[in-house]
Amino acid sequence: MAIKIDKMNFLGWENSIKLSNGIIDVVATTDIGPRIVRFGFENDVNEFNLDPKTIGLKGGDEYRYYGGHRLWHSPEDRKRTYVPDNDEVDWHEIENGMRLIQKPEKWVNTQKQIDIILSPDENKVRLIHRITNLGAWPIELSAWTITVLATEGIEIIPQPNKDTDLLPNRQIVLWPYSKMNDKRVYWGEKYIALKQDPNNKAPFKLGINNQEGWAAYARGGHLFVKRYYPQHDATYPDFGVSFETYTNDWMLEIETLSPFTKLQPGETVEHIEEWELYNNVNVKDIDEGAFDEVVEKYCRK
Repeated sequence: MAIKIDKMNFLGWENSIKLSNGIIDVVATTDIGPRIVRFGFENDVNEFNLDPKTIGLKGGDEYRYYGGHRLWHSPEDRKRTYVPDNDEVDWHEIENGMRLIQKPEKWVNTQKQIDIILSPDENKVRLIHRITNLGAWPIELSAWTITVLATEGIEIIPQPNKDTDLLPNRQIVLWPYSKMNDKRVYWGEKYIALKQDPNNKAPFKLGINNQEGWAAYARGGHLFVKRYYPQHDATYPDFGVSFETYTNDWMLEIETLSPFTKLQPGETVEHIEEWELYNNVNVKDIDEGAFDEVVEKYCRK
């Protein structure tokens, strides 16, 4: 089936673009961003969450947590990372999808792009994220992609299992506000699981050297799978992790990172993700045996 591209008003963002293949659809707004504000099965719920306080807003100088899917640069810095993305973005069609093009970030001197490419006949999306150095001197950064998911789901993260004999085989990184006894996180034998709890406002974040390059989020009978391509011999920010996840009371984020890259003037770093969405996948609680069945069927290639 051919990809259908429609212009629409999405929740007050009047200049939004919907891509659909008859199975799934993706909506990106061009009023702000680059930002994807919806992903889901056609005529079904949005797998993403949006901040109700900022839905439909645009313009202005304050940074807003809109939600959805965004492209940042790491390491996180209060000035550089939180440059507002409240302005219009350009876009044009590409084969089976669209390209979002941010106007240059003047103070940071970078420019972001996201290519959104739908499979014509499967429940899959490919995203190519790019950050270009527009400045006059080299900069070092990692492309950092953040997907904000809806509440009351369970995230499944594969534990590294490489046999390194007497040497360690994994890095687990925690932020100052993360408590290791947080009831939302499960430190399992094969998996780390994180439950989103709308009644728990406390933030929790962890990072890991995700060797398998995927994570999954089960919610309401749907399974969202995010894939990326970690380079095991590369240097990553945040003590060397390519995968991070964060939750609070209104959402859960699945985050992936490119290697830490030195960009000369005019150079671009590229980071690829692939999303898949499955129906009739019921994960009701944390159970490694149940996880095994889901992982073998949907997550491991």
